[in-house]
Amino acid sequence: MKQEELLINRLAAYAGSDMYPFHMPGHKRMPGPMDSFANPWTVDITEIDGFDNLHHPEGILRDSMKWAADVYGADQTYYLINGSTSGILAAVCGAVPRGGRILVSRNCHKSVYHGIYLNQLKTSYVYPQEIEGLGIQGGITAEDVDRMLKRYMDTQAVLIVCPTYDGIVSDIEAIAQIVHRAGLPLIVDEAHGAHFRYDAMFPASALDLGADVVIQSVHKTLPSLTQTALLHIKCNRPGGGCYADRERIDRYLHMVQSSSPSYLLMASIENSIFQMEHMDMTSYGRQLHKLRSGLGQMRHLRLADTGIIGQAGIKDLDISKIVVSTRGTYLVSQENGDTGFTGARLDDILRREYHLEMEMCGADYVTAITTAMDSAQGLERLGDALTRIDSCLASRGSDARRKNGKEPVTGTDDKSGGEDMHRGSVYSMRCDTAMSMGEAMDRNMKSVGLEDSAGCISGEFVYIYPPGIPIVAPGEWISGPTLEVILEYRDKGLPVQGPADKSLRTIRIVQKD
Repeated sequence: MKQEELLINRLAAYAGSDMYPFHMPGHKRMPGPMDSFANPWTVDITEIDGFDNLHHPEGILRDSMKWAADVYGADQTYYLINGSTSGILAAVCGAVPRGGRILVSRNCHKSVYHGIYLNQLKTSYVYPQEIEGLGIQGGITAEDVDRMLKRYMDTQAVLIVCPTYDGIVSDIEAIAQIVHRAGLPLIVDEAHGAHFRYDAMFPASALDLGADVVIQSVHKTLPSLTQTALLHIKCNRPGGGCYADRERIDRYLHMVQSSSPSYLLMASIENSIFQMEHMDMTSYGRQLHKLRSGLGQMRHLRLADTGIIGQAGIKDLDISKIVVSTRGTYLVSQENGDTGFTGARLDDILRREYHLEMEMCGADYVTAITTAMDSAQGLERLGDALTRIDSCLASRGSDARRKNGKEPVTGTDDKSGGEDMHRGSVYSMRCDTAMSMGEAMDRNMKSVGLEDSAGCISGEFVYIYPPGIPIVAPGEWISGPTLEVILEYRDKGLPVQGPADKSLRTIRIVQKD
């Protein structure tokens, strides 16, 4: 390998480019909160005298985590240096004994499914509602949670992702009341909501709404290094008791976290919370509202805006996420005529022509993460780029009805756009379960052509990463509609991952006896 090909040199070259990050980590490579980390080599230590031990905290780390718990309103907070994944694994395994049953929202991150497999759990699913016309998932309703708990009386914990990758917030308070009425703990994957408690323009945190275990990725929206997160426990039982088993969760955290925790990462967690506590959010809030106001005037691309609150199980919306839908639009090209405009196409144009890197793209939308560390210039660049792109597009159907997602799409004037406009979020599609995930992953498998896999039991995950939400999971039947979506995403060049065959020509299925 040549020296210029070393990863550190590639990173340095990229940092010197004019690419602007609308993706995690939340520090956005900006100076300020991270200045003291300019030379990581000087602060990278191990458990030496006076610096405590994350796995047996008795000094500065114990005090630091107690301070963080006070900031977030938790009874106990853990620093996670293996990301939110470690917190999810510990919460799932700690809340439900091996072989037990957990009720989870079907739009959970793949780490939830990994925890289910590791503890050989039985699963029941509650599905997000559909936001008609935008192509993104809606919220989880308390009524659906209640219905599933009554159907599966052996459920021992409930896990909901909130907010979603796209900033959709469910009614956690109502869900918590139902879960607690059943005497169960509510775990909330709030990986994308670590910033909620720092300003009133954001939704309330699940910690303030009755959740018992909350996992947050501070690196996603706070000025912290990648791989840093928090796990909070709150005791919500009358009299001060906990619905969650704190000892079991603590035990699993020792298993899933590195035995050599990085002091650089722990210092980054602490520093990011401290910086956010002392940060004036006024300027960021003003710039964010200006950006959203401008994007709300687009004629063809549509911003997921606060008008969707109250629809599709949506209790609130995180306005720091800029979610732009391409549904029902097409690119007017002199060479090619009408060209369907996809999320992947918009993502590519933003990267290639405007040097703006989005967090993720779906089949027909893109998501940009903004944080308090974004510059005014960066936010203006995003607004200008999307406005210019919008001016090159045309729409199928009535613009007025579809604008900004404030009213659902109820029709289209062009048959070629009709099916696209009415199709819901892929994460709201039901998948029937043939066997438990653990049973499927441990059975004999064989490879078949992906196009021929309809009606088979999947032995692998299939998901777009990001966001890492399974379209199909091991043990589930591969239905015709699900297969159509997978093939469409593959052919559109979306980052479909999971199968061992990275070419996506084949998939491993469970062999029938």
